[in-house]
Formats: sequence, structure tokens, C-alpha cells
Amino acid sequence: MGSAAQPVIIEPPYGIILDELRAGNAIPFLGSAASRVGCGDGAPAILPSGTQLSDMLADAANFPSTDEHDRSDLAKVSSYYVDASNRGALRRKLRNIFTGSTYQCNDLHRFLAEVANNLLVVTTNYDTLLEQAFLAINKPYDLVVYPADNQEYANCVLWWPHGDTEPRKCKPNEFDIQDLGRSNLIYKIHGSVNAETERWDSFVITEEDYVKFLSHMNNAVPAAFREYFSKRAFLFLGYSLRDWNMRVLLKEVRVSEEETISEITSWAILYKPSAFERKLWERRKVDMFDLKLEEFVAKIRAKGGAVSHG
Repeated sequence: MGSAAQPVIIEPPYGIILDELRAGNAIPFLGSAASRVGCGDGAPAILPSGTQLSDMLADAANFPSTDEHDRSDLAKVSSYYVDASNRGALRRKLRNIFTGSTYQCNDLHRFLAEVANNLLVVTTNYDTLLEQAFLAINKPYDLVVYPADNQEYANCVLWWPHGDTEPRKCKPNEFDIQDLGRSNLIYKIHGSVNAETERWDSFVITEEDYVKFLSHMNNAVPAAFREYFSKRAFLFLGYSLRDWNMRVLLKEVRVSEEETISEITSWAILYKPSAFERKLWERRKVDMFDLKLEEFVAKIRAKGGAVSHG
């Protein structure tokens, strides 16, 4: 009796993805795992995973549940942290975590900086590793941050043109699609830490934050951005759909131009996805590939001439 046939492993279309990134026709969307590429290599300082961050906050706040599911729920634990102290205490804790060590950009960040040519990158991460990668090779970029929990600028988005130390406070209706695609742009949709000053820190992290964020999507994702998104593919990197807020976010940023979107295939790179996640990606016309981000970066580099970081 012959041996069972081995399953066919379908690889991502590396050449197509690379060409579309270079042309600005694909938008990388970085999830939390993107900041931990290479974490198995014994790197001296790696940012905590979402679960590890939740554990850190739970320990500090003496979170009352020992249930693993509860303790790994970052939004729930963050809400408890605020209830046990105040919002300022949570902001200071997060700032200490995300700026208190010598975190360094990784191969994924460096790859994106190398190929960027008027590229828009969206990230839900608070860290500044992607910015660090651009700065390391002297590649200019503009920075846009949604100031999620900054009451003073709640109805604006903050835009730092390259090299500026102070942002422009832009109303959502002040953006024009012609503003996009003219420069490299890092768009931090869930807030960010600012290495220079806590004044510009902002975080979407608690349960209440997510509800408020999703109810203000027209501010967080201005119409010009939605129009720009509708004509391009997404490349999801380290982005999980396990959390309901992530599923709603993806639906919201893809809500317009449904006919156009149906003709565009996006891609997701996610290691060992669940059957549930596979189904969710499939329903959103996203081709999902099961491999580590480290492997993805190595193979797409080999495909085509991304500049080596040495």
C-alpha cells in the first residue's frame, strides 16, 4: 500500500507582493507579532507579547482572577488597571514598558523601510520600531497618529511631516486623497508612544477605549484614507482576528467601494492559525499563508532585490 500523499504547501506570491509594495499598491498592516520577529533568537530586548503585557498589568494591579483566559485579555486587564488606579497611571506604566528598554527594530521593520517608496504602512502597535528602521537608513517618512485617549485632540489626527518635532492637528475632513501616496507614511491607528515627550502618547487598550474608538471611526480613519485603502491590497503581518475589535476594525477600514474591494486580493501571513481564523480571512477575500514572519521576510528578500541591511 502506497504512502499517503503529502499535503501541498502553497507559498505566498512573493514576487507579486514585492512589486506591489514597491509600487505603493499594497498596504502593510502590522499587528502585535510584527514587533517580535526574531524573538526566538535570544535577542537581549524584545517587546512583550500581548499576553505578556496583560500579565504584567495584571500583576501590578493585583487582578482578582487567576483564570488564564481572563488574565490574557489585555483589554479587560487594562480596564481593571484603570479602575484600580487611574488613566494617568496606566499611561505611565505603558510608557515605561515601551520606552524603558533598548528595543531595536527587526528584519521585518528593516525590510519595509528598504522597499518603501511612497508606501503607506498601517500599524496597531504603540512602539516606535518601524520609525527606527526608517531613520537607520535615512529614509524620510511622515507619521500620522490617532490620539485615541488624548482629550485635547480627540477629534483630530496628528500628522508629523518628516523631521518636524510638532504635529499638525488635522480634522478628518481636511485630508484629501491627494495627500496620500506622495511620501512614505506610517499610520498608527491605535496610538503610539513618543520617544521625546509623553505629551503625544496615546493608547487604545482598554475595553472602553475600543468601544469609543470604534464609535469614532470617521475620526480615526478619515474618508481620504478609506478611499485610498479601497483601491489597494492589504498585507497583514502578525495580525490576528481572534479579538472582536480587530475584526470590526478590518470591516470598518474596508467598508467603502465594495465592488472595487471584491476584485482585490489581500494577503495575511500568520503562523499556525486556527480553523476559525482561516475562515474569517477567507470570508474577507484575504489569502492566508501559514508561516513565520521570519521565514516570510527571508523568502521575499531572496525573491527580489530588497536592499540587504548588512
